[in-house]
Amino acid sequence: MIQYRINIIAMSIQITQFCYCLISISFAFLCFSCACKAANYTGTEWIEAREIMVDQLRAYRIKDEKILAAMGKVKRHLFIPAQLKPSPSYAYGDHPHPIGFDQTISQPYIVAYMTERLELKPGEKVLEIGTGSGYQAAILAELGTTVYSIEIIPLLADHARKILKAEKHESVKVMTGDGYKGWPEYAPFDVIIVTCAPDDVPQALIDQLKEGGRMIIPVGSGFQRLDILRKKEGKILRTNDIPVRFVPMVHGMTTSTNSPVKGK
Repeated sequence: MIQYRINIIAMSIQITQFCYCLISISFAFLCFSCACKAANYTGTEWIEAREIMVDQLRAYRIKDEKILAAMGKVKRHLFIPAQLKPSPSYAYGDHPHPIGFDQTISQPYIVAYMTERLELKPGEKVLEIGTGSGYQAAILAELGTTVYSIEIIPLLADHARKILKAEKHESVKVMTGDGYKGWPEYAPFDVIIVTCAPDDVPQALIDQLKEGGRMIIPVGSGFQRLDILRKKEGKILRTNDIPVRFVPMVHGMTTSTNSPVKGK
């Protein structure tokens, strides 16, 4: 009787292992199929997805036609690392998308909204804190501004440099460094845009903002909101704006190897 039960248990284990094997093979096949499908999307499908995104931004009351034109031109999907690339509808959907290292590319509406609130003028000098994928920097450059961008994660900074160069935005300067310190070498800046959230506005960024300049920055750890700052006669005028959710702004250099960027 005992031997019979042992045989039954052994058989059950074998069946379970076989099922796990089938599931693994099926999952691998599904991933392969999805990868093949992603690689086979046509240029027309990406263009149509961008057009739908721009129409949605109009519906969300983004009114600046120059910003809408820039977002209709910049190929958002190319800024998403190759191994994370989704379908056209997902790449251009109105939501954040992971880019590795627990970082994201912001949803299109937030990119457009923050850019519009800055009231940019061609030729202005812009400091971006949090290069990430490089997408926001490309939009800023497309609008005729001179962009200086800081990214704390070295591999993301490398990815952004390469894709920005490939997409003819070589003028964007990307530094690997701590955004809390700003970029004193090129200060003061007409505009500062921060795409990660500190607990409060770093003093170095306030110091590097030009007289008459504007800054937009998400602030907070639990609840976050966008703040818009203007420097007037040496004083900072601060306005609370919409609630948002951004990744935290961190100090120092990171050595994280989580989700490395590949296939740029």
